[in-house]
Amino acid sequence: MKIAIEGCAHGELDKIYECIETLQDRESIKIDLLICCGDFQSVRNNEDMRAMAVPDKYQHICTFYKYYSGEKQAPILTLFIGGNHEASNYLQELPFGGWVAPNIYYMGRAGVINFGNLRIGGLSGIYKRHDYLQGLWEAPPYTQQSLRTVYHVRSLDVFRMSQLKEKVNVMLSHDWPRGITDYGDKEHLLKRKPFFKEDIESNQLGSIPAERLLHTLKPEYWFAAHLHCQFAAIVNHEDNQTTKFLALDKCLPKRRHLQILELPTEYDGDKSLKLDAEWLAVLRSTNHLLSVKNMDCHMPGPGGNERYVFTPTEEEKEAVVNILQDLKITHDSFVKTAPIYDPRAPKRAPSNPILNPQTAKLCEKLGIDDPVQVVLARLGRVMSQPCMETLPSVPELVPSENVVTKTPMKTTKLFLPAPSTPSQHEDDDSQKNVIFSPGSSFVSDNADSVNESTTPLSASKKTFKRRNMSLYNTPDGDDSVSTESSCILDDSPRSSKLPFIGNKL
Repeated sequence: MKIAIEGCAHGELDKIYECIETLQDRESIKIDLLICCGDFQSVRNNEDMRAMAVPDKYQHICTFYKYYSGEKQAPILTLFIGGNHEASNYLQELPFGGWVAPNIYYMGRAGVINFGNLRIGGLSGIYKRHDYLQGLWEAPPYTQQSLRTVYHVRSLDVFRMSQLKEKVNVMLSHDWPRGITDYGDKEHLLKRKPFFKEDIESNQLGSIPAERLLHTLKPEYWFAAHLHCQFAAIVNHEDNQTTKFLALDKCLPKRRHLQILELPTEYDGDKSLKLDAEWLAVLRSTNHLLSVKNMDCHMPGPGGNERYVFTPTEEEKEAVVNILQDLKITHDSFVKTAPIYDPRAPKRAPSNPILNPQTAKLCEKLGIDDPVQVVLARLGRVMSQPCMETLPSVPELVPSENVVTKTPMKTTKLFLPAPSTPSQHEDDDSQKNVIFSPGSSFVSDNADSVNESTTPLSASKKTFKRRNMSLYNTPDGDDSVSTESSCILDDSPRSSKLPFIGNKL
């Protein structure tokens, strides 16, 4: 099995698929799966552009809309997680994952998917300390605040991921796990990104929840993006399990944004996409923990009088399989819920969430709640119907009236550095790792209300001048403000000519 991993896609699917096609032709190989580590930008139309938390001058339609409309077909099965530059209104339609276009699958806010015998986990969004404990209170129409908080990682998603006990082979996150730089060539990283130094020294670079999941799940591979640079590391866990970490750059010429992972044939299976029984069982058993309040909500733990371990039993997993009968994810469940791109259409912000039949069907079968439906129910609103002219002919995929109108009440060969252990003596040369040559790998040169008119963030917040802090400590998490870490893809002729240097993991 061969998998291509992409860093920040930024909507440039044409260029990414072109890159893979060239690599396949040159190396005489076939890629079975493409995985994108966030900032995918599944923008369908002008309304979706207004649901991205980027300045107006950076709102570009890019090329995803061609695959949504059917103008083009994704040549390879594509999986992705969300980042901080996304059409959040579209991704909110699919909190538990689903097709965003034929052959392109979103993994949801958090989730586990099986491809053949390979188990892939993902955590969408980026970490912001001040929003981590809050409920899932955001819904269109977004305010300036909720447009940014909507993609911030929440404790519920991380708590659910931490309940998994079956082995996760590949884990995805957009931002890096905190402390990961202690396991790789930190000095080489700082030569390329010197403004990371202060955050690394104060242990503030990266996501705390991702760090916890790294040491809880101990996946074989962990891939990330966000910081727009390549970085590799090996984490040697206490029980002798090993995680190979790799962060990738954004899709631009001469940037290390794509990597090929070659896995043993034991992972091949039938190479079909399937839901994960353990993950779905966790969703069922933790449904009562969902909160849609704009306030801190703590997860259960030891010392309380309620259940706090939700690792599914065999009976709970078997119940999920019996309910769904077939865990295979079929391509015919894709639904166009919004109009296709029309360049003449006005750029107006999305006004109301749209019901996605994929989510409605899964929630109805498993007896779980769609967070956005719960938000709207508390506000006395309902979700909009999908565009009727684009609904499929399969009867079971067309939402019935009771699904939309009922009030959903929530029930109570990779060349990596040698394994390293973080050292407190960072000046000791004997503790420094040695990493492979930079050119040896990678391709291509708190109110109880859910009303969104909440009190804005304090105007007296601390201002950080360091460019890397724009990624983590600004209110909107918009890394486009940094010249060094700009996420903008230009449309110049040189951008369409990608040089390729292919190495395998």
